[in-house]
Amino acid sequence: MKLTVIGCSPAWPNPGGAQSGYLVEGAGRLLLDCGPGVLGRLRGSEGWPSVDAIAITHFHLDHWGDLVPWIFGASFGPGHDVAPPELWLPPGGGGTLRAYGERFGFAGQLEHAFRLHEYEDGVPFTAGGFEVTPYRLSHFEQLTFGLRVSGDGGTIAYSGDSAPDPRLAELARDADVFLCEATLEEADAGERPGHLTADDAVEAFRASGARRLVVIHRPDELPLDDGVERAVDGLEITL
Repeated sequence: MKLTVIGCSPAWPNPGGAQSGYLVEGAGRLLLDCGPGVLGRLRGSEGWPSVDAIAITHFHLDHWGDLVPWIFGASFGPGHDVAPPELWLPPGGGGTLRAYGERFGFAGQLEHAFRLHEYEDGVPFTAGGFEVTPYRLSHFEQLTFGLRVSGDGGTIAYSGDSAPDPRLAELARDADVFLCEATLEEADAGERPGHLTADDAVEAFRASGARRLVVIHRPDELPLDDGVERAVDGLEITL
């Protein structure tokens, strides 16, 4: 089981960075989120990405925005003859994506680019050869999920975006790797309705019993304490 950080920027890109995208490879290839910059990074190593499935945590643009150029490239460009991946969306996500398609001109190409599915909170599904379990988390008013991915002898927990939430520890329970967001500076955290500080991420990690914490969605300008690992684009982890 191999994890590659394609992009890990917060809602604004770090210098030269791509936004959320994490590729899990084993029996198949599963992409967790597909934010701006992710498609171009994937194309840097293959003419058109060959993935079995994509799973989206929520509909903030930094987590799904590159689905739009993916749709156009799959319909009219180099992805035209590549088998369409499954696209797993939160409940109601098919309608949400079609509504965006009507506004932005890709509704007619959507079904050619992806095989659409919707997941349910707490109900495991199979994608890219992995078992994926969604966990509903708190993130402003947005319907948002963390994703727990298991297979090939390993488990990766991915927080997506979240405010402090006891379900983070459940999501990452005894996982090999916990990809946990930490967007906020500790001094400015306030009530934290939508994101975590680094201290929050460490607290959730310790409560989970996970083996390794990798902080994601962190602005480059914000420091981390010694001993806390920060994700960088291109990081590879083999379990």
